[in-house]
Amino acid sequence: MFDKYMICEEEFRNFKSGNTVAGFEFGARLPYYRGLGLSMVERIEVTIDDKAVESGRIRLRLRDRNYSLPEMELVYDDAWNMGEIAYVQVDMPGGLAPGPHKLALTEQLRISYLPFPLIGRDVKTLELAD
Repeated sequence: MFDKYMICEEEFRNFKSGNTVAGFEFGARLPYYRGLGLSMVERIEVTIDDKAVESGRIRLRLRDRNYSLPEMELVYDDAWNMGEIAYVQVDMPGGLAPGPHKLALTEQLRISYLPFPLIGRDVKTLELAD
């Protein structure tokens, strides 16, 4: 529904753990007109430069909390609100090189009144600053 707004173009960067670049992250929104409990986000997939990222390397940072994808399945006390920017973090030692990168994001959501999952997909080419 709101697929073209899923990837936030201005929130693309490498991130550090201590003094070491541990991977990259980007801002993301839900492709839905309402917020959802995190347990209702069934799947998040990331592809960078046409290479799929293993799900075990993906985390979601929402406000002040970090979740692995399996942890999100059991989160019943936190919600990702409509329009709210969360950060999808990808563990990749050394991060990404500066320059343009093709980024694809897929989110599969469980909506209580739909008999099928809602799947949103956004693809953008973003510039990683030096």
